[in-house]
Amino acid sequence: TIGRPKPMITVVNKPVLAHILDLLKRNGITEVVITVQYMASIIQDYFGDGSNLGMHITYFAEEHPLGTAGGVKNVQHVLDDTFLVISGDAITDFNLQKIIAFHREQRAKATLTLYRVPNPLEYGVIITDCDGYITQFLEKPTWGEVISDTVNTGLYVLEPDVLDMIPPNTPYDFSKQLFPALLKRKIPMAGYVADGYWCDIGSIDTLRQATADVLEGRVRGINLGKQIAENIWAGGDVEISPSARLNGPIFLGESVKIMDDVVIDGPSVIRDYTIVETRTEIERSVIWRNCYIGKGVEIRGAMVLRHCSLKAKAVVYEGAVIGDGSIIGEGAVIHPNVKIWSGKEIEPGATIKNSVIWGSQGRRELFGRYGVTGMTNVDFTPEFSARLGAAFGATLPKGALVTFNRDPHRSPRMLKRAAIAGLPSAGVQVSDLGVQPIPVARYYTRVCDAVAGMHVRLSPYDQMVVNMRFFDVNGLNISKDLERQIERVFFREDFRRVYMDEIGSIGYAPRVAETYLEGFMAAIDVPVIQEVGFNLVVDYASAPTANILPGILNTLKCNVVALNANIDETKMSVPFEMFQNALRRLRVISLSLGADLGVRIDVGGESIS
Repeated sequence: TIGRPKPMITVVNKPVLAHILDLLKRNGITEVVITVQYMASIIQDYFGDGSNLGMHITYFAEEHPLGTAGGVKNVQHVLDDTFLVISGDAITDFNLQKIIAFHREQRAKATLTLYRVPNPLEYGVIITDCDGYITQFLEKPTWGEVISDTVNTGLYVLEPDVLDMIPPNTPYDFSKQLFPALLKRKIPMAGYVADGYWCDIGSIDTLRQATADVLEGRVRGINLGKQIAENIWAGGDVEISPSARLNGPIFLGESVKIMDDVVIDGPSVIRDYTIVETRTEIERSVIWRNCYIGKGVEIRGAMVLRHCSLKAKAVVYEGAVIGDGSIIGEGAVIHPNVKIWSGKEIEPGATIKNSVIWGSQGRRELFGRYGVTGMTNVDFTPEFSARLGAAFGATLPKGALVTFNRDPHRSPRMLKRAAIAGLPSAGVQVSDLGVQPIPVARYYTRVCDAVAGMHVRLSPYDQMVVNMRFFDVNGLNISKDLERQIERVFFREDFRRVYMDEIGSIGYAPRVAETYLEGFMAAIDVPVIQEVGFNLVVDYASAPTANILPGILNTLKCNVVALNANIDETKMSVPFEMFQNALRRLRVISLSLGADLGVRIDVGGESIS
């Protein structure tokens, strides 16, 4: 329902609400009022004024949710006679005229349509006397309290004056508020036990069940179109290869194309303009309109929403749902009950075991140009970070030491702590460097006893994105071979879990800044630089370099005008325009002061502008 209101979810060949309107018309009801709120325009655009259906439809929009009874109260001024209330998100084939006739015979102010169910625990049970009048409501009883199997279907016949008991513009519910109030006042309410079919579309499972029931003929009065073979219906012209094997019940929409050697087992639905390529197998599944199903794909007990593309040899298992406009890459595997939210792209060969809700895609590769990159709390979650730390630790010797560093922002801090939790589980010791520029972390990793290092930072180009980088024993980026090793461990979940007494320790690294300063000074000719006495303008970009470089420049007897020398986590990532403005400001100040050099240090400390 991300892209549509629930009444517009399709059951086989029509939205649920269209099936309801067909039922009303079959029962001689053509004057209809629809209360709308969420994505109201979709409903209004689809049905219009109802003239195409031979009905007259009026819409009333709720500015805020008013509940089942509050919404009807909102249209009280157009209800001047006995009227029927029916839910727009249920499939039923009840004889409505019989219900209305029963209501009038009973001279009731309200008649509730009841239905017998094998398990009434999830519904409100309603008790009636021998004359058909309601005597008790029982909300979601236990088995010990069950004395009836008749439940409320949400279909009511009412007299207009009962709406006088509902306060205007107030959320109000029929079953929880209005009907108990009528019962308390001893206003006559009847209960009509209907026969036929009824299913409340409240979940993916019930949607799947309703679809199968319609296809298998359990719902009376629904026209599935032209029957083109035994238990196979088409909503228009379709193209089916002679070598395809279709075992009904199956519904095919307009212009569906079924290619060579395709196997489809029902109950299944393939809606308008969908193409199913060769050697694909579809079993007990629903595929919405405008989808492309590639060669050799397997779809078993799943639901694929509109405008999706499943590439060759992809596999989608039972209970999975692929959201609108998603792309499932070649050879990808979607495990049972996984939900892929709308607009997602799953990489070729990926195995998806957990639902993909906000992240852009499922991964088969972790490393890119800047290490491992992802959106904070979307792709790059604390759980992901902990697994990544455990995977890296599994590639290192037990007892090895790894340094870990971050930038000042809270996102890297969170992810660093999560990754630090993963490393000791593989028997690796962690030396926490705190917040340091990347060159300091690289140097300290090389000169201490560490065999590797990690650094997590906010991307300087996108504040929603973080980068996690990995260093080798020399403080350089790890090799491609080691990247592949980490990826293999990560995706196979082949983590090394050590015994309790082998779990790695976590400690803070001593003298990190001092060690770097000593090494820096030892690598340059200090007296020569001191003798020159450079005049500098330095923009520290509010980054950790401001904690290191001023001491170096002071020792070198440089005259420095410092800009943005206070660390500010909100400035670890800046838009390009702001970056350009900072350079222009730096240029103006440098020229006006006659400086020998003006520089802006990048937030990671690895480049200057």
